[in-house]
Amino acid sequence: MATFTENKHTTQQKTFRAAPMVWGLKTVFVNLYFVAEPDGSWVLIDAGVYGSKTRIKEAANQIFGSDARPKAILLTHGHFDHIGAVKELAEEWDVPVYAHPMELPYLTGRSSYPPPDPSVGGGMMAYMAFMYPKQPINISQYLELLPQDGSVPGLPSWKWVHTPGHTPGHVSFFREEDRTLIAGDAFITRKGESAMAVLTQERKVHGPPMYFTPDWAAAQHSVEKLTSLNPEIAATGHGLPMTGNELRSQLDSLVKDFWMVAVPDSGRYVNAPAIADEYGVVSVPPDKSNTVPKALAVAGAVTLAGIALAALSKRNKKNSKIKKQRPYSHNRVMHTTPVDYEDPLANTNNYP
Repeated sequence: MATFTENKHTTQQKTFRAAPMVWGLKTVFVNLYFVAEPDGSWVLIDAGVYGSKTRIKEAANQIFGSDARPKAILLTHGHFDHIGAVKELAEEWDVPVYAHPMELPYLTGRSSYPPPDPSVGGGMMAYMAFMYPKQPINISQYLELLPQDGSVPGLPSWKWVHTPGHTPGHVSFFREEDRTLIAGDAFITRKGESAMAVLTQERKVHGPPMYFTPDWAAAQHSVEKLTSLNPEIAATGHGLPMTGNELRSQLDSLVKDFWMVAVPDSGRYVNAPAIADEYGVVSVPPDKSNTVPKALAVAGAVTLAGIALAALSKRNKKNSKIKKQRPYSHNRVMHTTPVDYEDPLANTNNYP
């Protein structure tokens, strides 16, 4: 294999340089990352919003050369804005997709995520949360588990870190040699609820997006865990990379004041989290009255037409049907569904 040279491409503004041998690509309002090894091999971390396949492939070809193909796709988690092109890319590239065991129900059609809470955060991205897809996809034929020892397939110099809270199986990726962190949505570097912040991209450390975080205690512990790594560079799912003392100082402040600055004053999940297990969502707290005027949500839909609802409509409807499962690889211990366990599909996307 040809040796990878980082100066090989300037990428003509399609991507941004996040760290040595790490490039980011923003798809509408969310980032994904191309991560290379010195031998020229690479992996894709997350897969953007629906309709992003072509942009992702063009960026990959620009960075790594024509017909570039990764060793694997790694998922920080399975929310709609991080898995939009994953099935198409896994099929076209014929590569495995790795995720945490607790994320499998949402990637194999077993369970929907807990419903978002549009009443929190006070921004247009939050107000529109009721419109975001939360139904599961089914990529069983490509899915593998991240190794239990913390190693990262395709990236021998990295390790993965379990960072639940935003989702049960959320993970982040860390390279010890230069302390580079790909945090996913465990924390982000712009205000997650604001549509204006999507445009301005002002760098500031924030907690995970309020409207899509159903377990705040776990989210706090995850931020503490990542802060303890003392990162030099942080690339997140939303916002531009941050570095050095500014990053560490703001992370320290986030840890110290988490319940005042990251957690909403009120909301569906503030006093009680959603409960999930390896089969998916078990229970969610009762819905709070949403006083957000519908007119704002409609206005938000117009303002954020760039979210490309047309692309969302391309979602494969077959994903909601569980196909006959094949055994996972050697690192997956299969379990049969308990006799007294209620079929998650019977309640898919029906949480109040």
